[in-house]
Amino acid sequence: MRSLSKIFAISLLASAAVVGACGSSDSPPGPLAKHFDDMYIAAIPLDQKQSVVQSQNDWSLAKMQNAKSDADLNEAETQLSIVRNDLKAAQLGVDSANSAKKSADASADTNRMNQASKDQHAAEALAKAAELRVRYFEAYIDYLKTVQRHSQEAMYWHEAQYESAKAQVGQKGGIAPKGVAFDDFSKQEHDRGQREASSKDRVESSKAHAMSARDSWLHAQESADKENGHPTNLPDPMAAK
Repeated sequence: MRSLSKIFAISLLASAAVVGACGSSDSPPGPLAKHFDDMYIAAIPLDQKQSVVQSQNDWSLAKMQNAKSDADLNEAETQLSIVRNDLKAAQLGVDSANSAKKSADASADTNRMNQASKDQHAAEALAKAAELRVRYFEAYIDYLKTVQRHSQEAMYWHEAQYESAKAQVGQKGGIAPKGVAFDDFSKQEHDRGQREASSKDRVESSKAHAMSARDSWLHAQESADKENGHPTNLPDPMAAK
C-alpha cells in the first residue's frame, strides 16, 4: 500500500514538473520567431505581390486596433478611480443620513423623523447603486483586457500572415535563401491563427459578464433615482452609441 502511495506521489511530482517546464498555456503573445526578409522578394514585380500588399495592410490595421484597445483600457481604468470615489462619497452620504435619523428620532418631531427616514432610504439606495456601478466598471475593465489580449493576438496573427505571404511569393519565384524553411512560415501562421481564435471566444464571454453587471447597476440606479426624485446622467461606457 505504501508502495502505491509512493508511486502516486511521484506521478504527481512528474506532472507538476511537466507543467512547469511548459509554462502557462495562457501566456501573452510574444514576437514572431520567423521573418522573411523583404529584400529576398524586392525584385519581384508588384503585380505578383498583391497578397503581400494586402496582408501588410491588414497587419497595419491590426496594429492600430491594438493601439486603440490600449487607449480604451487606460481610459476605463481612470474612470474606475472616479467611480470608486463616487462610492466613497455615497457611503459618506449614508453615514450622514444615519446621524440625521438618530438626531430626528431623539427630537420626537414626527415631520423631522419622516423626512430623515426618507433621506436615509434615498442615501442607501444611492450607495447601493454606486457599489453596483463599481462592480460594473470592474467587469467592463476585465472585458477590455480580453479585447486588448485579442487585439494583440490578432496583430501577431496578421504579421504572421504577412511573413507567410512573402515566403510564398519567394518560393513561387524560385528564391531559396540559405537556412530558410518555407514550412515554418505556414506553421507559424497556423499557430498564431489558433491563438487569435481562442482569445476571440473569451471576448464574447467577458462581454456577456460585463453586460450582466451593467444591467444590475442600471436597475439599482433607476430605483435610486426614484428614491431621490430626480434622474442622474452618469457615464455608461457600454451604452449603445
